[in-house]
Amino acid sequence: MSTIDPVTFSVVWGGLLSAAAEMGSTLLRTAYSMTVREGSDFSTGVFDAEGNMIAQGDYSPGHLGSMAFTVRQMLDYYPKGSLGPGDAVICNDPTIGSGHLPDIFMVTPVFHEADLIGYAVNIAHHIDVGGSAPGSEEVVGVSETCQEGIKLMPVLLYKAGEPIKEILRIIEGNVRIKDVLGDLHAQYAANMTGVARMQGLALQYGPEQLAACMREIVARSRDAMVEAIAELPYGTYRFEDVLDDVGPDTEPVPFRLALTVEPGRVICDWDGTGPQRPAGINAYMQYTRSYCIAAIKAVTLPRSPQNFGIIDCIEIRAPKGCYVNPHPGAASGARAVNANRIYEVVMGALAQIVPDRVIAASSGFCNPKVSGTVSPHTGKPFLAWMTAIGGVGAHRHRDGQEATTSPTNGTNTPIEVQEMNAPVFVERMELIPDTAGAGQFRGGMAVRKDVRLLADAGLVTNLGDRYVNAPYGLEGGLAGSKAATILNPGTRSERSLHSKGTYPLRKGDVLSLRTAGAGGFGDPATRDPAAVLRDVRQGLVSVETARGVYRVALAGNDDAIDVTETNALRLQNEFVASAP
Repeated sequence: MSTIDPVTFSVVWGGLLSAAAEMGSTLLRTAYSMTVREGSDFSTGVFDAEGNMIAQGDYSPGHLGSMAFTVRQMLDYYPKGSLGPGDAVICNDPTIGSGHLPDIFMVTPVFHEADLIGYAVNIAHHIDVGGSAPGSEEVVGVSETCQEGIKLMPVLLYKAGEPIKEILRIIEGNVRIKDVLGDLHAQYAANMTGVARMQGLALQYGPEQLAACMREIVARSRDAMVEAIAELPYGTYRFEDVLDDVGPDTEPVPFRLALTVEPGRVICDWDGTGPQRPAGINAYMQYTRSYCIAAIKAVTLPRSPQNFGIIDCIEIRAPKGCYVNPHPGAASGARAVNANRIYEVVMGALAQIVPDRVIAASSGFCNPKVSGTVSPHTGKPFLAWMTAIGGVGAHRHRDGQEATTSPTNGTNTPIEVQEMNAPVFVERMELIPDTAGAGQFRGGMAVRKDVRLLADAGLVTNLGDRYVNAPYGLEGGLAGSKAATILNPGTRSERSLHSKGTYPLRKGDVLSLRTAGAGGFGDPATRDPAAVLRDVRQGLVSVETARGVYRVALAGNDDAIDVTETNALRLQNEFVASAP
């Protein structure tokens, strides 16, 4: 039994969580690139002296799930005694980190007087790290990590508080956008915030008490996770889905999962998933692990802070050389498109166990990079992160949210920021009617974003999915609409672009990004007619869909429910559904 004073324990735990959150605030406010500053594509955490993850900020699951394992591997290169105050080690090796080169980890040791008491850690997605395409997330035409940008094995970037200029020059010489250097300095500032907060706790409570509290945090979290798993029915549950392809004229990638619940442990076994592909989109094990953990935690301990105690109860297995556990050296720059598929396959298996706690498949996102060699505004190269995020899948008790990312926890970058940083004009950003997966509770709507290029020439490196296979619904809920990218919509030159590829753009071209719609939950004919009427009034659902799919008839000027006709339509629907 713990002998730690419960008040002290609560204050220390809260202090460590606040330290991780404040690190994130520092990084957000000091970053240079829109990927970090507005896109919130970063994560933070604090660790004990043994390299165990103790607390994390509420940021990207793709980072947070890998962080616990990445730090330990980085510290294999820098064991105790090799780092001093003010040092910082960086790494973006996909096999060690979060699965692709743009994500750079930074680890800084924390000392109380001469004693190591922990580590402050963050990871940021950098807007470019070199390679074959701007943004370093090309799918087509790459098959090896070395084609995707500069790879940094664990290496010192700061020594005793001073940046190592030789390393910075190597990085500067391999990236297209110098914001990368500013973001690296912002990462160091964030870590130093974490260092100061952890040192404050050690000064107030003593390093021994702080270490004891951190051990207790991990132990209590592990116990809580074991108890949560014990509430689930033991057994093995299977689910599968498919990634559309890995580029034009390529085969789909099957994702197959056997999820086993046993005492004190959940096992995700990906045996049967397709083999790794010669394209820049494979999902390394760290990334696969991250989104498995995110889905399982969401249905077991959704309100508990994540740390190593929780993660230690989840085991991920995948054959070496398969798509979700490729051999080292496999290209993976665009691996973010797999986040939804991994998470949603795990959710599909969990839906057989705890249907009240899961959501249907979400829209996902379009993640293109629009770039060029000369901006008419600055005369310099430009690179714009043009992400469009759709809606969240429906839940048994509520509709999916609109324009909200799941599960990656990013944000729709403000269009003003995109227009300020690149020669583009966003002509429309809107929800698309009749795109949500219908259900008793509907999914989130699809989003349309039209972007006009103002430079003389440019490129778009497209990245998306669900153009062929729509997001699934649950328990009779319908799938959402499919995604699309249309070049110059409504003109003679209109054409569809593949979800993964690089295409030239000319001045005045309009890129129309359309996410998928999210899946619905439950039979659409059981949806509250008042909710259907509300959606019609708001322009989200057409009168035709209200009648044909939801079986709701409207009266007058389509501003009221025709109760008699609606009852007849729904009675007819029940008769058809029950017919042999």
